[in-house]
Amino acid sequence: MSWAMDWNSLVEAAWKVRQNAYAPYSNFQVGAAVVATDGRIFVGCNVENLSYGLTTCAERVAIGAAVAAGAREFHGLAVVADTALPISPCGACRQVLAEFQVPRVMLANWSERLEFSLEELLPRATAGILDRPG
Repeated sequence: MSWAMDWNSLVEAAWKVRQNAYAPYSNFQVGAAVVATDGRIFVGCNVENLSYGLTTCAERVAIGAAVAAGAREFHGLAVVADTALPISPCGACRQVLAEFQVPRVMLANWSERLEFSLEELLPRATAGILDRPG
């Protein structure tokens, strides 16, 4: 029996944690939730810094929380924001998703959801810089 992704729960968890975002400079709040292969859900929100390069995206906070709890394998990640179009992970976040081989990503706003594979978001990531078979 294959595992079925519960995107509704993941997106709901991302919306909930988005409320905790620390975004005093941009007022741009982002939430993310990742589900490990054991079913645990880990959440993250963006954490800004006056020195923008030190800002941490919600996706990386969620992955970091999962890793800190011992998770290393994932089914998928959802990222949400109150934007006209569903938000898309930055390049750094895409590379972190590739590092942990997160296979599916859901991008959502209040009215739309778009599902992508890691390969669609970062082509040849595992066969390229990470030197893993594609």
